Amino acid sequence: MSEPLFAGLKVVDAASVIAAPAAAMMLADFGADVIKIEKPGRGDMLRILSNMPGTPEECRNYMWDMDGRNKRSIALNLKTEHGKQILHELADWCDVFITNMPYPSRIEFNATYEDLKVTNPTIVYASLTAYGELGEERDRKAFDQLAYWARSGLMDLMREPGTKPTQGLPGMGDHPTAVAIYAGIVTALLKRERTGEGSFVQTSLLANGLWSNAAIAQGAMAGADMERYRDATEVPGVTMQGYQAKDGRWLQLNMIRTEQMLSILFTVMGAEGLLVDPRFASMRDMYRNRREAGEAIQAIIETRTSGEWMELFEEAELPVNLMAVVEESAKDAQVLENRIAMVPNENSVGVPLLLNHPLQVSGVEHVPTTAPPGLGEHSKEILRELGYDQNSIEELIETGAVATLSPNPS
Repeated sequence: MSEPLFAGLKVVDAASVIAAPAAAMMLADFGADVIKIEKPGRGDMLRILSNMPGTPEECRNYMWDMDGRNKRSIALNLKTEHGKQILHELADWCDVFITNMPYPSRIEFNATYEDLKVTNPTIVYASLTAYGELGEERDRKAFDQLAYWARSGLMDLMREPGTKPTQGLPGMGDHPTAVAIYAGIVTALLKRERTGEGSFVQTSLLANGLWSNAAIAQGAMAGADMERYRDATEVPGVTMQGYQAKDGRWLQLNMIRTEQMLSILFTVMGAEGLLVDPRFASMRDMYRNRREAGEAIQAIIETRTSGEWMELFEEAELPVNLMAVVEESAKDAQVLENRIAMVPNENSVGVPLLLNHPLQVSGVEHVPTTAPPGLGEHSKEILRELGYDQNSIEELIETGAVATLSPNPS
């Protein structure tokens, strides 16, 4: 195996939970040396997410296995002067500093970009906030459920008319946001390579939520009649809704886009009567009477199982999709053949399959996966690399500025 793309790149992960640590994991996957700074005691909340309400129960610590992999851990008490000193030594050591610390904490620890670039002017400082770097809400804390999902308007839009807004899934906005952070860091590294200058990279959960919602949000910002839009989408178009088969599985017809394909669909369904019904004479008529058309299609779809329908539709080369249930992804040939999920190469990784981040580049291989670190597992090793001798290390541990290995939850 050739040298990893980011071999020699030094990264500090001074972040918590999902989005920013996942961006650091992406750099580690391509060979960066990532040192994760955690609080002594419980460490990053990411370590316990797999055991919290709202996630599938499993004895294996799968969230930590996924987003904590390929890193080293040092446990620092940043409330101590020595802890802060080591933080600054690591900031001077690194090429990339990733954080989502609230700004009051950054100010308390002298860990803003303005602070750190004084002694490391080429640093790439990646900052994640909930609501942005400016304005009254800069210091507000929030998870992706609030800033990405609720504040962006997605939570309001993604529901059946007349029903309560739906809560999002854990990490649903965090993992896409991690890709945005990674993209910003790589852009800044290219700038540094060309100019020798460091950069302040920033994004927010709100920005990424609105970007995910851009097809609708941009319309609203352009002055579109949103009341008319909501009225028009109260009943979705005939091919823009799900249909439930006899076995309870759902079919999706979104790719049926032309009158010819619709005619073939109705023929396969044995619904030729719909073709001659004046209410559905054209796509325009079909849309105008979409409630009645949808009810007629549903009455036919529910007479057969999803497997029977899919076999018929595939024979007719119709692009109808079976809506997946997430349990199927572990055995999905497309997922496995395209390395969307992979079998870890190290037995100490606790899960049989590990989700990859979505970026694949030809000739840029992932490093062999190493298990995520125990809390403070590499504290002594990292301090030695920073130049501390054994006596100094023991003194730092005694005073509580640094903690050493805690068992990795499993």
